[in-house]
Amino acid sequence: MLWVGFVLVFVSSRSLSQIHLDIFFVAVAVVDGVQVDYYDSNIRSLEPRQEWVKELNEDDPQNLVSATQFSVFLSGVHILQRLTGCEWDDKTTINGYMDFAYEGEDFISLDLKNLTLLYSQHAATYKDKWDPSNIRVKITYNFLVSLCPDWLKKYLKYGESYLQRKVLPSVSLLQKTPSSPVSCHATGFYPDRASMFWRKDGEEIHEDVDHGEILPNHDGTFLMRVDLNISSVKPEDWSRYDCVFQFSARCLMGLTWEFVLNYLVVHPSKKIC
Repeated sequence: MLWVGFVLVFVSSRSLSQIHLDIFFVAVAVVDGVQVDYYDSNIRSLEPRQEWVKELNEDDPQNLVSATQFSVFLSGVHILQRLTGCEWDDKTTINGYMDFAYEGEDFISLDLKNLTLLYSQHAATYKDKWDPSNIRVKITYNFLVSLCPDWLKKYLKYGESYLQRKVLPSVSLLQKTPSSPVSCHATGFYPDRASMFWRKDGEEIHEDVDHGEILPNHDGTFLMRVDLNISSVKPEDWSRYDCVFQFSARCLMGLTWEFVLNYLVVHPSKKIC
């Protein structure tokens, strides 16, 4: 998956004689959760964030992403965000999207199938102004079904060894007190297409389980957690529970646990990849 997002911060002041407007612009390109390019209005140049992206840009200078200009008339401090991207698989299926947010709220989105723009209640007044001739939709459609997949294929070609790698996490069990939930914590894994869950007697359970989000680490890997409420679990049943991290049905890591003199003791189970 490739997505290109930007954030515009408008800081403006209005007086009787003039309008002063400062715009700070940030854009990033991300492939499968890995930041590949960065641009902002201060540096005014595209910065590759991976060595293999530098090689791609040297071989294909047309790959460089261009910035977009906007004209606005606002007062105060305002934030406009756009997320544009595409998903492509080996069967040539392409899914594209473009979403705008204003002040952190949904604003305008593209219905790619029907080639129309969808306006939130906050954007209702822009319906006749944003794209009256449908040119913006047509340009975005061409980008999403043609240019974006081409970019994605190039990134995947040059970054194949990096993007296709699998890094198993460090998995640990944490608990504040013997009566508090047991948190299964995995960190340092890649890619982010992973799951983690609790089992009882080898079967996945959902009751008394709280799943956390998958979050990025500073080094490009990811972390996640899943908590199990053990308030209703009898001590003699603790050994029937284990936590499992999974990339796919063929790659599992697990931990079992027990209490010894009020200390949580962790037992790694078999890793199967």
